[in-house]
Amino acid sequence: MARAFGFHSVDEERDLDLPVEGSVPEWLSGSLIRNGPGSFETADGSVDHWFDGFAMLRRFSFDGGDVRYRNRFLRTDAYEAARRGEFAGGFGTGGGGLLSRLKSFVFDDPYDNTNVIAERVGDEYVAMTESTRWVRFDPESLATLGHVTYDGDDPSGDLACAHLHRDPWTGAVLTFETAFGRTSEYHVHELTTPNERRHLASIPTAEPAYIHSFAATRNYVVLVEFPFVVNPLEFFRPGDGTFVERYRWEPDRGTTFHVVDRRTGQVVAAPTAGPFFAFHHVNAYEPADEADGPDVVLDVETVPDAASVDALYLDALADGFDADGGAIDRFRLSTDAGGAVDRERLYDGGTGLPTVSPAVRLREHRYVYAQRFDDPDENWATALVKVDVESGRVREFSRPGWFPSEPIFVPSPDARRDADDPDAPLDAPEDEGVVLSAVLDRDAGRSLLVVLDAATMGELARAPLPHALPFDFHGRYFPAV
Repeated sequence: MARAFGFHSVDEERDLDLPVEGSVPEWLSGSLIRNGPGSFETADGSVDHWFDGFAMLRRFSFDGGDVRYRNRFLRTDAYEAARRGEFAGGFGTGGGGLLSRLKSFVFDDPYDNTNVIAERVGDEYVAMTESTRWVRFDPESLATLGHVTYDGDDPSGDLACAHLHRDPWTGAVLTFETAFGRTSEYHVHELTTPNERRHLASIPTAEPAYIHSFAATRNYVVLVEFPFVVNPLEFFRPGDGTFVERYRWEPDRGTTFHVVDRRTGQVVAAPTAGPFFAFHHVNAYEPADEADGPDVVLDVETVPDAASVDALYLDALADGFDADGGAIDRFRLSTDAGGAVDRERLYDGGTGLPTVSPAVRLREHRYVYAQRFDDPDENWATALVKVDVESGRVREFSRPGWFPSEPIFVPSPDARRDADDPDAPLDAPEDEGVVLSAVLDRDAGRSLLVVLDAATMGELARAPLPHALPFDFHGRYFPAV
């Protein structure tokens, strides 16, 4: 079956200045580093699932209105094994026996195809996926520098969360891991470096859920446990199933919100709601001046079930993306034991990869930026949207034949938080800044980086690339790189 456009492989690695059409704001200085599949090929075939494409970093650097581009594959063990025809399988790809695949993914020698996101933890830049084995890289050259695995005494797990939260008040990084066992557990941690952590809490669970992201506020961590679960014994049963195929959708379980008080390490509440699934949380916060209101508010990009996992197999994507786009739902939680969950639909236009300004992470936000998925005849997002969650107003950016990646908001200098006084109010509106997105132009057969006015969603500039990049996952903007 022919590979869908956007799920093709790239061979070349480039480093060059890009031509700029329009005007990039002079204040924009730093680098956007994106991560995602760059190739789906192995020496003896190809991977089966989008999540198993081999990690390639893409860097867009901004200086005085100029844009420079560099891409480079991570030289991971998985990448090198694929080149030798020895790829042992991954998230949704077979290869070897079941036990050998699972050992490589979560147990003996964790999978290192870290293709989800690039992050900074302490002074280290790391590429991450849902493995506990992170890959260090040089943010300038994008060269692979080695691995990071935790070897301390605090509880650790077999799977890591692909997404971190940085506390703007303390600088600590929040994460959690899943440990499989007779009684499995979610271990919640605060990190100061990749190998220095403080254990906050452990939450027991009989059958762990697949949880790709979580929520955090100034005082709480919330793990949303969806009814997409696995019995760890399934990993050791014979058969041809891949890692993710061992998970089951069990809607009768409902969805549990595990609320951890970061100050005490106690699970203070675990309210439940009806079944739903999500890859991504938008943001979370503790409302101010609401004595009788909720203690924690979460905005989550939800879908009715886990069908999107199967929809992302490469052969399925050749016929289009056959799954529901996300909806942005707001959940209001009480930290009192036995409290209920209130759910409100904020936007149902079909979204993907939602983001907010970094200045409002872990705080109350007004604007959400996301991809828009609403064309069943296309295999990817066809627009970017800005959703005002207070007024309901929606602004959109689209061009015929363009497929945009995750929108990354970069605040203007006046719309950034003061690191020395993170509680000080912003000196500019929340939406003063730019939105960056790597766009695949189907008609031109190449990609380009677009710079949008975050307030109006109008185009400010574009920088065409010399090749067409496959669709990626996530990026981070690093002002100091």
